[in-house]
Amino acid sequence: MTMRHVVCFRFKPDTTTEQVVAMAQALEELPGLIPEIADYRVGPDLGINETSWDFAVCADFASTEDYLTYRDHPEHVARIQAVVLPLVDERASVQLRT
Repeated sequence: MTMRHVVCFRFKPDTTTEQVVAMAQALEELPGLIPEIADYRVGPDLGINETSWDFAVCADFASTEDYLTYRDHPEHVARIQAVVLPLVDERASVQLRT
């Protein structure tokens, strides 16, 4: 079974474009560090719909075990602590079969 992990973020009001770029860059490094990631997309919302969230992560995995490895990986956890949590006001996630 393959699975997809989708996360959406809403940023704190004082979040800068530079901070968002740095967050995206830090997250984009993860596929090179965590081989269990099959596909990984991150980026800010395009601003087409007013009710959209600010930023999304979409990651594909070959198995639930691979996802759990990613979720708990020290490099992933460190980036969440260092560059995601300081900016995020709200977070929503879902894991689904693909």
